[in-house]
Amino acid sequence: MRVLSIKKILELGPVIPVIVIDEVENSLALVDALLEGGIKVIEVTLRTKVALLVMEKISRCRPEIILGAGTILNSEQARRAKDVGAKFGVSPGTSEDIIIGCKKVNLPLLPGAATVSEMISLSKKGFSEVKFFPAVAAGGIEFVKSLISPMPFLKICPTGGITAVTAPKWLALSNVPSVGGSWIASKDDISRQDFSGILIRAKEATALSGFEQVLRSQT
Repeated sequence: MRVLSIKKILELGPVIPVIVIDEVENSLALVDALLEGGIKVIEVTLRTKVALLVMEKISRCRPEIILGAGTILNSEQARRAKDVGAKFGVSPGTSEDIIIGCKKVNLPLLPGAATVSEMISLSKKGFSEVKFFPAVAAGGIEFVKSLISPMPFLKICPTGGITAVTAPKWLALSNVPSVGGSWIASKDDISRQDFSGILIRAKEATALSGFEQVLRSQT
């Protein structure tokens, strides 16, 4: 099976929904709503007891979605995520254990970083894309904008505190190919089975792919 690079994955859509889910039975209806809304990539976080079961079900029943495993904190989690069908991993911060663990199982990694020093270190290790987390708390849009000139080789996927209102502003930056966000399908929305609302927000997020180009031309 072909392994997609992180670069390619980030180019598949302007927003990657960050999913926190407690109910395995809601997983397929959730993914169906996201797919219908034009979403091609999702990140299911390892924050709940059923996260691996959810990923396994999605991978088996909806292989057309590019499934990412989020909140990877160690090599064992990377292995388990790969075993249940994850196509890439995402970490909030990055350790050697995470990097080595992902490489060992051939799981492309979007490594987390919050500082310039961390980003430079990851760049030296061969990473050209990083997750900026927690995006709003760690410096916001102006911080990421300030990186364009000194680090033009680095693409950034901001995650943490981004909303439907602020997402277009982040996407207007030339070094931001996509953002991560939970507003499309929040934990409460999933639990309430508000799949019609999730579908609407997925369509709105997908539509940003054209809008971001207009914004970039104005900055």
